[in-house]
Amino acid sequence: MTGHTWSTRGHWHKSVSQLILLAFLVPLHTPGQTRSPSLGDRPRHSDAKGKKKQPLDKAFVLVGGGDIASCKSLEGARATAKLIEQIPGTVFAAGDLAYEKGSATEFKNCYDPTWGRFKDRTRPALGNHEYGVPGAGAHAYFEYWGTRAGPAGKGYYSYDLGAWHIVVLNTNCGFRDVGGCDKDSQQEMWLKEDLREHPNTCILAYGHHALFSSGVFKKHAVHPELKPLWEDLYAAHADLVLAGHEHSYERFASQDPEGNADPEGGIREIVVGTGGRSHDPLGFATPNSEVREWETFGVLKLTLSPEKYTWEFIPEEGKPFRDSGSGVCHNQPSDAK
Repeated sequence: MTGHTWSTRGHWHKSVSQLILLAFLVPLHTPGQTRSPSLGDRPRHSDAKGKKKQPLDKAFVLVGGGDIASCKSLEGARATAKLIEQIPGTVFAAGDLAYEKGSATEFKNCYDPTWGRFKDRTRPALGNHEYGVPGAGAHAYFEYWGTRAGPAGKGYYSYDLGAWHIVVLNTNCGFRDVGGCDKDSQQEMWLKEDLREHPNTCILAYGHHALFSSGVFKKHAVHPELKPLWEDLYAAHADLVLAGHEHSYERFASQDPEGNADPEGGIREIVVGTGGRSHDPLGFATPNSEVREWETFGVLKLTLSPEKYTWEFIPEEGKPFRDSGSGVCHNQPSDAK
């Protein structure tokens, strides 16, 4: 019995020794082992997920405009590109980037030599002219931008700049490829979920078309089909919405999706279709319109801080018009209010 007991212990000690040896020889993680899919392996609409978080106490610059490069005349786009060249930060391009049809040739010959110089720091939005090639579904736009434009074929996505969550919308609601902007449309459901996943953040959205505008031709200027998207943004206490389409500059006071003034919880809309294409005159002022100008190309510079934001319209060289101001982030931490 005693001999048998020691023999068993001998085998036990030998087994333990082998296990200890294996523990030193076999790494805890082997590269060849099955892994979870990386972020690049699966499509997603929000670039904010899974990336290294940016410091929340830092201010970030977002600068840009819409309605930019016309192959018929690049003078305006060159003038605004000179401004962006001097301003570090993320560039927003709010649609109608390469006229007239958003073709690959127009992107190459007209957008790329001007605002394309800032491609690696630009986050674009789709305009109606990007759908100018019949049946192409804005293919040249997605081909040019790659992953910087979000999931191919969608045209809506989001990203973060410090304490700010930035939402890029595809406001071309009537195009078949978009699928509308109605409640329970694919984009509206995505937006609602994206905002739900980013609570307690300052929120800025941009796209090409505006819900509010003093444009002369209302069918061109005002887009009530965007109201469901605005309602989601308003419910999430969004602060700013930027747009283009009207080739002019117009700033609104904070308001709700119905156009009622709401200085405490409303969304401030700024239309900045001043990227260089041409000028469109504005008509009589729409309610809550505070500033209007339609003779100056320029860019809008936003400084996004954790608890507030400032805006500044910077005109092309030689033009006097300017506009600036500041606002408070609705979703700032409660101890900062």
